[in-house]
Amino acid sequence: MSKKMLGKNASDNSIDEFSEKVKTMSDEEAFRMRAGRKRHSIQLDKRITQQLLTQDRRSSNASSTGDSVDSFSSYTGSSSGEDDINPRDKQQTNSKGNRDFCVRNIDNAAFGRREIEIAEQEMPGLVALRRRAEGDKPLVGAKIIGCTHITAQTAVLIETLSSLGATIRWAACNIYSTQNEVAAALAEAGFPIYAWKGETEEDFWWCIDKCINAEGWQPNMILDDGGDATHLMLKRYPAMFNMVKGIVEESVTGVHRLYQLSKSGKLTVPAMNVNDSVTKTKFDNLYSCRESILDALKRTTDVMFGGKQILVCGYGEVGKGCASALKGLGVNVLVTEIDPICALQACMDGFRVVRLDEVVKQIDILITCTGNKNVVTRNHMDKMKSGCIVCNMGHSNTEIDVGSLRTPDLTWEKVRSQVDHIIWPDGKRIILLAEGRLVNLSCSSVPSFVVSITSATQALALIELFNAPPGRYKQDVYLLPKKMDEYVASLHLPSFDAHLTELSDEQAKYLGLNKTGPFKPNYYRYDHFLFIS
Repeated sequence: MSKKMLGKNASDNSIDEFSEKVKTMSDEEAFRMRAGRKRHSIQLDKRITQQLLTQDRRSSNASSTGDSVDSFSSYTGSSSGEDDINPRDKQQTNSKGNRDFCVRNIDNAAFGRREIEIAEQEMPGLVALRRRAEGDKPLVGAKIIGCTHITAQTAVLIETLSSLGATIRWAACNIYSTQNEVAAALAEAGFPIYAWKGETEEDFWWCIDKCINAEGWQPNMILDDGGDATHLMLKRYPAMFNMVKGIVEESVTGVHRLYQLSKSGKLTVPAMNVNDSVTKTKFDNLYSCRESILDALKRTTDVMFGGKQILVCGYGEVGKGCASALKGLGVNVLVTEIDPICALQACMDGFRVVRLDEVVKQIDILITCTGNKNVVTRNHMDKMKSGCIVCNMGHSNTEIDVGSLRTPDLTWEKVRSQVDHIIWPDGKRIILLAEGRLVNLSCSSVPSFVVSITSATQALALIELFNAPPGRYKQDVYLLPKKMDEYVASLHLPSFDAHLTELSDEQAKYLGLNKTGPFKPNYYRYDHFLFIS
């Protein structure tokens, strides 16, 4: 406990007495008081409880040596002084003596294992795929480089791929989205994980490089989220890149990069565009963002939504999800768009389509969802009113020109983890979340069920590319076959006790379909959208 919490004039003795009191508590009392995580039961194993007590005693000791209360005046996101040490400077070993990993703190593995178990309960489709396919081991011989968000949900995917026979090395695609406890749990389980929350740009590329270039390791598959692993391997290890059997990419930014490589003739391996598969676009991009945008904004700013003017830049699936959620809470939602079709959709859904310059002085919150660059510039932010919240829901960190804010005339004030006040000379301030990076994964979380859909899609894409006979896929970018999209959806229907109607032979013949699918042509778009009212 800090002196601030105990009182300004609290003595070291009172802190020691409090620490001793914690030591004498029962496991249940200590867990409830310290962790505050009511979703776990009192059967939590003693190892986790002991870790809680150890961390609290360490925090108390650190507090008792502080010079003043001022050192605790703003939240830094660090739970102890140890977190200030760069993991690259640590020598860590898991319980099996393995050192092939770099995470924040391997001692937190037990916490991460609980997080993975919780996520697994909400990922029925991916778990069902694991159970159905692990006997056949369709990924035996696959050596996969993963570069995605490292969360509890990702851990379920990693362990699924391992169960199907693959060996992996994994890094993070975002410097703020890694769950440190989960990374520790994966490292403890023997997976080479190179990631921690709060990496520098240099750390970010170092981690990816460690996953690509390791002794005795020749990767043959890439699972990417943003194209960073693909980019680094192609640039730094072109011979190794040419030996890859396939790339699976799940983000708008990464897919855009792949199409650019294909157009320029630099893509020498087949790639699967998972981002534009139905099960990714219509579920992860839409339904997941519809829930997680509210969670991220509430956690970081405690903002009241009713009556606010919020500008959503981009009305693709992510923008639709964000606008839907905000409208349901009484927000006056405005939309910017470059595409006349998406703009017309926004109008028909009841939103006013504007240009950013027209409303930038009036808006309370701005959310970018475009996947583009420099959507919000310094000129725009100079015109915003004091207190405006600025954040990004697109994958890349290029949508908001954060670099233009790092000038001598502006002051950065860290308020809490992932929340910065940018203060102008006249006292005006804007609130920037996650330094312009993906706000939902940096500042909150996403629904495990939706991630299960996307993860199952990724796993099937890897299986398809790895096992495809020579010549089926050329050096180009492909969409996931419709049959696989339908299979992923079917894996998740039992969770809702949903029962599909079966076509009769006569009906199937009339429609010109196979009774087992696919049921829609490739050009069918599944565009129906229902707003929360």
